[in-house]
Amino acid sequence: MTIRFPDPNSRSAALFERAKRVFPSGSTRGQTYMRPYMIYAREARGCRITDVDGVERLDFINNFTTQLHGHSHPSIVAALQAQAAKGTGFNFATVAEIELAEMIQPRAKSFERIRFCNTGTEAVMHAIKAARALTGRTKIAKCEGVYHGAYDYAEISLDPDPQAWGHDDPSSVGFTKGAAESIQGDVVMVPFNDVATTRRVLEKHKGQLAAFVLDAVPSRCGGSPVTPAYATLVRDYTKKDGALMILDEVVTFRLGLGGAQTLYGIAPDITTLGKIIGGGLAVGALAGTVDAMAAFDQSQGKALVPQSGTFTANPLTMVAGIASMKLVTEESLSRLNALGDKARRAVRDAFRTAGVTAQVLGEGSLIVLTFAKEPPATYRDVYLANAAGGAQAMEELWQRLLNHGVFWSTTGLGCLSTPMGEVEIDQLGTAMLASLRAMKADDLDRLFP
Repeated sequence: MTIRFPDPNSRSAALFERAKRVFPSGSTRGQTYMRPYMIYAREARGCRITDVDGVERLDFINNFTTQLHGHSHPSIVAALQAQAAKGTGFNFATVAEIELAEMIQPRAKSFERIRFCNTGTEAVMHAIKAARALTGRTKIAKCEGVYHGAYDYAEISLDPDPQAWGHDDPSSVGFTKGAAESIQGDVVMVPFNDVATTRRVLEKHKGQLAAFVLDAVPSRCGGSPVTPAYATLVRDYTKKDGALMILDEVVTFRLGLGGAQTLYGIAPDITTLGKIIGGGLAVGALAGTVDAMAAFDQSQGKALVPQSGTFTANPLTMVAGIASMKLVTEESLSRLNALGDKARRAVRDAFRTAGVTAQVLGEGSLIVLTFAKEPPATYRDVYLANAAGGAQAMEELWQRLLNHGVFWSTTGLGCLSTPMGEVEIDQLGTAMLASLRAMKADDLDRLFP
């Protein structure tokens, strides 16, 4: 059994060599890429994942926050097995899509109408298209460095360096090489939670914006939640200016029955959803007001925004989503969020005991770790901390956590699943402390702030 990573003699290492013969760089999904080779999963149950070498680890990534109920939950497995025996996809609608929508709709006041798609990226893309169709405008505003999926417009200024920050207003720069300048010109950048700068920038584009896209707890800003003043500014400005407010809850919908909007009192025009509403399968959704969702109404002919997809609302995803959402109760989320508080304390205690400075933020069952001297509030804070050694420190910590039985993210993001309890949180704290001590023993103190 492989007990350490990397091990050139492991089965994962051999599989990676095989993968390199069919995939560029040996990977078909950026999020699973690792150096010097990728780890391959064999199976997963509850909150633990076992690789092809037989090594079991606590999963604090959960397919990047998707598996709220962990892996192979009996109710979800049973629903999938029953549906697979009936059919995996039809060119007809199914009762399951109505049932899942009916379960989601009451969870937030703004969810007057719902429409499914296949990913969070698609949800954001269609929401932006709807805003443009309804307003007749092309520009959108978003916060610097915040991730909203792989749509060209949503990717603008995803990882801008200091040269793009500007003295007054952030510049809009492409993420992928070859991003069209015309796209950059249609995306207005503002710094997250900076009320004064955001207000000034928005006023410069008065009457031009179709929408403002906001994430209430962006992990790439260190996990700090949106301030009431900032949320109010965005909502008031969009209403006054005739633009739509799009709230990206693909990740944050796990924070409460109605997501972040019910926790922070935000009333968006359109909310984008994904992750937990699909029970572990690929899913996306838009939920919004009757007026906003009218952009997709095709009852009178061609919709303002035609939206479809071969696998949209496929029955497997719908029944898995139903099983998942039945488990998302006030009680289950309250327990998980309280466990998240305990996990953040355990991680902070490990850093304090090890004598290493870091910031441990996040909300509810989301945990964001940043090697920084002070709590980060914006993307720029995280960028500077990472550039000063934080990114390398996180990479080193990630590898040591792997070897202490914990699977974390190299970005610093971690999350909990409902099968976890205090035993798993204690294991996390123990693994974190052992990993930090191993880093110090290897003379990696130079990476710490």
